[in-house]
Amino acid sequence: MIDVLDVPQSLQAAPQLAAVYLSAFGAPGYDEEPARAERFGNEQLPLHSQRDGFKLVVARSGGRVVGFAYGYTGQRGQWWSDRLAETAPAEIVDEWVGGHFEFVELAVAVETQGRGVGSALHDALMADLPHERALLSTYVDDRPAPRLYRRKGWQVLVPELGSGSALYGLRLR
Repeated sequence: MIDVLDVPQSLQAAPQLAAVYLSAFGAPGYDEEPARAERFGNEQLPLHSQRDGFKLVVARSGGRVVGFAYGYTGQRGQWWSDRLAETAPAEIVDEWVGGHFEFVELAVAVETQGRGVGSALHDALMADLPHERALLSTYVDDRPAPRLYRRKGWQVLVPELGSGSALYGLRLR
């Protein structure tokens, strides 16, 4: 079951979301430290939940959160948008950065992966957005996330942003 959470519900679910984050990104090959998941729940999510256009969706199984995805309206003056403005080609920045939907995170607990949950979360997050375009960054190597995004119609805009990530864009209108 996929649900859209409002900001108070999202913040209330932060410990469960952090647990899913750790399961997904603490797994071998991603190797995030537990402290990173704690920072996600205590700092990143609360900060991002205050941004315009914030939207968070969760997947539940047996009443337990097993996956989530979220994003918000990206603008110049925000860390990631400003980083893109410094690193991406000017023509990409001019066309894509600012007023876009910023697809920030998609995480599925390890024991739930491979069952279509990530795809369902993606679709629920992207449904009914008022934006004309969306951006995300993901791994450059062959992992499930880049394969999912390409299947969903995302295009590689910048193949190497640095730190092993690529910039993807999706036209919504």
